[in-house]
Amino acid sequence: MVSLKALDRPASLGDRTYLALRDHLLSGRSAGGEPMQEEALAAQLGVSRTPVREALARLASEGLLQASGRSFVLPALSRSDIDDIYELRLLLEPEAISQVTRRLSGRKPLQPLRNQLAAMVAAHAADDANAFSDANYRYRAAWLERVPNTRLLRAIELYADHVRYLRVLTLGEPKTRAVVLKGLKRLTGAFAAGKPEDAAVAMRDHLGEAKRILQEAIGRQKGRPNGHGVQG
Repeated sequence: MVSLKALDRPASLGDRTYLALRDHLLSGRSAGGEPMQEEALAAQLGVSRTPVREALARLASEGLLQASGRSFVLPALSRSDIDDIYELRLLLEPEAISQVTRRLSGRKPLQPLRNQLAAMVAAHAADDANAFSDANYRYRAAWLERVPNTRLLRAIELYADHVRYLRVLTLGEPKTRAVVLKGLKRLTGAFAAGKPEDAAVAMRDHLGEAKRILQEAIGRQKGRPNGHGVQG
């Protein structure tokens, strides 16, 4: 039987357009309810409208956009949305953290997490919300890449992405960053001690705090006359 080798090929234009738009949505630079103008996006990306249209439809299928007439908008999350999303995250992420803790042994695997935690501490001290957010994302990526169950991993990433843009905006507040640091220091300690149950409890508490912060942010958003965005 002839053995076939996978062909190396660059990502298609459609895939690159999708990834660029996805990164933009999750960056926090767009407010909930903001329309995604196909023609304007195509001009900014230097592509035709076809890959943009396909990318927007793909993002909508993942729940990161919602249809609005003949266009798409970034969903303006409600308290009920946050409840639903965090109900799922609380089912998924503590189990994933338990699995990861069992696989983290020795100082070397923990070093990427410690490095990003140190970067968050430094960014918080410098009141640099963007650097803090970037290090926070890298910390999360460092433990997620060790989740052995790929289906569990995909589900976690999907539901976390639904609130990531809002989380980015709340990290502009020093008190929010302090809460995040406290939770991640506790989680890192559980990793270092090799205690899956403690790590799971730490993650449940961390998610509970995140949910509370987002609910408060939505409450402030609804209280503004213009109703645009959650400001940091």
